[in-house]
Amino acid sequence: MTTQVREDIQTFIAKAAPFLEYAKKWEEGRPVRRLEEIVKEAGGPEYVAIISVDLIKGFCTEGPLASPRVQSLVAPVTLLLQRSHALGIREFVFTQDSHPKDSPEFSSFPPHCVEGTSEAEMVDEFKKLPFSHLFTIIPKKSINSAVGTTLDQWLSGHNHIRKIIAVGDCTDLCLFQLAMHLKLRANVDRLGYEVIVPEAMSQTYDLPVDVAKNIGAMAHDGDLLHLLFLYQMALNGVQVLKDIK
Repeated sequence: MTTQVREDIQTFIAKAAPFLEYAKKWEEGRPVRRLEEIVKEAGGPEYVAIISVDLIKGFCTEGPLASPRVQSLVAPVTLLLQRSHALGIREFVFTQDSHPKDSPEFSSFPPHCVEGTSEAEMVDEFKKLPFSHLFTIIPKKSINSAVGTTLDQWLSGHNHIRKIIAVGDCTDLCLFQLAMHLKLRANVDRLGYEVIVPEAMSQTYDLPVDVAKNIGAMAHDGDLLHLLFLYQMALNGVQVLKDIK
């Protein structure tokens, strides 16, 4: 690294520091909301939907993209599902990677979650829930839950929904794409529903620079990108919470 490049990096870091401090304080100040309050505000449980993205085995427990950070979401999301059902919520949607063997996405990421394999399956904790027969599973072939899927068809058939709680991974990839699609669709078509993302039920993976260099991949700072993409969601009108209790 040349002296000029090193100086440029230090200048960039110094200029970014005030914003990063601001964003971190913003994150720490996110409110915690009670699920009961969200349901009441929506007008009742029939007006609330839970949409989970990519909480499947290939991102939690097996395969090249499995991450302990993502796996840590399974317990709190399972609890959210249980509490939601107990309150009368019946709309549960799961958008899940299910790639063809020759997916173009594999030029960017290692082959993962190929259709028909265990990696593309919902995590067992969700499968075992006694109300899993209510789940709507939507396979997807990219990081976007709506492109080439039936998500918009499902949404059009549920125009009464007033609150959508979006959870899953990755904060800066599939969850971001999902939340933004939901919010932009609501804005353009003046649908009036609110998109809610609880930070405690969202996460992304981490790939340190030294590891990335060794395997020939792009580095990925999980903590930084998690923060910045939560902020970006909020900047675009998504309600980002610290947690839902």
